[in-house]
Amino acid sequence: MDKIEKTIDITAPVSRVWRALTDHAEFGEWFRVALDQPFSEGALSTGRMTYPGFEGWPWRATVERIEPERLFRFRWHDYDGQGDIADQAETTVTFILTPIDTGTRLTVVESGFENLPDHRRIPVMRDNTSGWEIQLGNIAAHVA
Repeated sequence: MDKIEKTIDITAPVSRVWRALTDHAEFGEWFRVALDQPFSEGALSTGRMTYPGFEGWPWRATVERIEPERLFRFRWHDYDGQGDIADQAETTVTFILTPIDTGTRLTVVESGFENLPDHRRIPVMRDNTSGWEIQLGNIAAHVA
């Protein structure tokens, strides 16, 4: 009950999927967030959501690890719509890329839900479970 794991096979080379994940402008297109700066290991990533229903909500994440064409990990804040996002609890998102015969297997794992307040944990896990299904479809369409 502490993680979400979703996988999709994408008919695109690992290098193409990697660029869509780690180039901040491309990430913003399919994820629907306007990021203020490129991703950099150890650095803060900020911006504003453009996703319908969440337009203008803040984005704040810390990039933890970048292993080219293999792994991209960040910690992001769960924003409840109130207060300063920097004060909100964080979960960790890891993207893992694996080459397959038809292109790329992309796995996303979000963990750390135990960090969220009790009243937020289940609703956030439910929302993010369906959210990752949507976002994996978005990146697959983006790189097609």
